[in-house]
Amino acid sequence: MRILVVNPNTTASMTAKIGAAAQRIAAAGTEIVAVNPASGPVSIEGYYDEAMSLAGLLQVIGEHRDVDAVVLACFDDSGLDAARCLAEVPVVAIGEAAFHMASLLADKFSVVTTLARSVPAIEHNLRRYGLAARCARVRASEVAVLDLEHAAGPARARIDAEIGRAIAEDRAEAIVLGCAGMADLTAALSAQHGLPVLDGVACAVTLCEGLVRLGLTTSRLGGYARPVKKD
Repeated sequence: MRILVVNPNTTASMTAKIGAAAQRIAAAGTEIVAVNPASGPVSIEGYYDEAMSLAGLLQVIGEHRDVDAVVLACFDDSGLDAARCLAEVPVVAIGEAAFHMASLLADKFSVVTTLARSVPAIEHNLRRYGLAARCARVRASEVAVLDLEHAAGPARARIDAEIGRAIAEDRAEAIVLGCAGMADLTAALSAQHGLPVLDGVACAVTLCEGLVRLGLTTSRLGGYARPVKKD
């Protein structure tokens, strides 16, 4: 099985980290192909960056037809609907995957994301997926996406502190990390705080493997019909 993991931003070092996290969780025999577009924003933080990333994201998906599933590795689930129209295989976005898995493990979960400007998009997605009632709160750690590239910086401490506040103030029973760049933090944070901490990359890869094994792919009835060729 081959799973395409697309980081919609153009930061290759983050793509490598996401790909490594995906490969660690993948089952034996699953190959992870981690890629990013050649052009677009270096990070996706809010609606404008998301819009600017979509052309590159869809181009990359269109260039990789020899895969069994696609993971969209942006927590805003950027371009998910368009990607499902384009790809011939299942497409799973990391935000959607993490929310659903958290709802299987806890009555209430909180999301700890990067900057405050990303909170409205995540809240919108939770409502769209029917899981807003299961999310106690979406919290911003005020860590910029590219700050997650620096292990010696303050990013880990800020995320850790926000998780502590989510447990104390939200009474959260699980935590969803709201950025693909946080994928390497889950095990340590879960052990430290004593509750499930979920990374969307791992959740999405696992769901993709299940869909492929079941022989399921995107329905073509309705909104996810294949694109019509146009000039």
